[in-house]
Amino acid sequence: MDALATMRCVTSSRDGLRLAGKPLPQAGRQEHRQLPRIVVDTAHRYQTHLGFGGAFTEAAASVWQGLPEAAREQLLTDYFDPVRGHGYTLGRVHINSCDFSLGHYAHVETPGDFALASFSIERDRQAVLPFIRAAQRVAGRPLQLLASPWSPPAWMKTNGQMSHGGRLRPECRDAWAQCYVRFIRAYEAEGVPIWGVSVQNEPMAQQVWDSCLYSAEEERDFVRDHLGPALHAAGLGNVKIVIWDHNRDLMLERARVVYSDPEAARYVWGIGFHWYGAEHFDHVQQVHDDWPDRQLLFTEGCQEGGPHTGEWEVGERYVHNIVNDLNRWTVGWIDWNLLLDEHGGPNHVGNFCNAPILADTARGELMHQSAYWALGHFARYIRPGARRVRSVAAQEVDATAFVNTDGSTAVVAANRHDSALRYALCVDEACRVIELPPRSISTFVVDGSGP
Repeated sequence: MDALATMRCVTSSRDGLRLAGKPLPQAGRQEHRQLPRIVVDTAHRYQTHLGFGGAFTEAAASVWQGLPEAAREQLLTDYFDPVRGHGYTLGRVHINSCDFSLGHYAHVETPGDFALASFSIERDRQAVLPFIRAAQRVAGRPLQLLASPWSPPAWMKTNGQMSHGGRLRPECRDAWAQCYVRFIRAYEAEGVPIWGVSVQNEPMAQQVWDSCLYSAEEERDFVRDHLGPALHAAGLGNVKIVIWDHNRDLMLERARVVYSDPEAARYVWGIGFHWYGAEHFDHVQQVHDDWPDRQLLFTEGCQEGGPHTGEWEVGERYVHNIVNDLNRWTVGWIDWNLLLDEHGGPNHVGNFCNAPILADTARGELMHQSAYWALGHFARYIRPGARRVRSVAAQEVDATAFVNTDGSTAVVAANRHDSALRYALCVDEACRVIELPPRSISTFVVDGSGP
């Protein structure tokens, strides 16, 4: 029997298909020999996949809380249900406020409180923690959460404010490291374990919103002398430390400075990166090639500049980035806001953006955007524990392939052209003719294949 005889296909397209089952084209027995190929070799295996996910910002949580109960449950199902939804297993949460908060706040507001006597996550209990716990309920398991600060408390910084950059004051480094410990312990007490922390969101960006600057040497020294020792002394050595958490352009330099110091490097699990600015997928590959024992994690991406409601090109941007990151050893992919309102907010400095699901707050309804369907083509079919396998495709398509723990193979291929493309999809020794509709994303699933 043809190994691909039971292959299934789901497609989303600019023309209106949304994760729709699509019959494979009829073809002559030899037609595949004359077609360009997407070749998958399941014997050659690479990184193990952690999963996909999104960010539980205060903005997302507050919009979610304002929806009718049916819409709240639908969103949870769509993202976190492992059978009926994307089956997200990763997440991100901010320590202190970020731009997608309802305003500035810190967990230690009292100036000079080096003992952290005033530490509190009461603000998180209002919206963020209920949102995460609801997601855990639907997922059926704790999520692997990355906690990231946008800024230390204003009193710990050289500029005395949470926005406009500034730097961590040297005399506050120990107290700030202890804030991570207190945050992790406080979330654990709420039934929300923290999987990892990044040192600083976008440490080279001086923003009008919550931000703090670290040079590569400052980040290295903070990890080596403060954050790493603080976590280990508290019995939290299992919590992963992620450096950089910024764009691909300078990730090589950041990795070189931190990883070249053995004392700092021993605390670091890997490097996180975002997609803003130039793509530089070659930098992702180079970081892996130079430090293959360290992990690569995509930690944030969204379409900037408003909600972009209904724009298919946003989903295409997601696919292009996900494919190229995964094909360069990235082990997990975390989207930005899980949910925003119809304006792309709330955002306390007006930095409105797209999210895969937007809410029509007047009608109390969800509006699924192209990014949601694009993410589904990966998250629903490439499950945690899957191994990336060798895949080679013509330049006209973005494609990647994984073998899941149940032996099934998932191949994602995207056609960004305005005309249909016909290919031979070859998995190991078997080939099958496929057709990629214009401006489309397709996932092909082969049950039980691979050694």
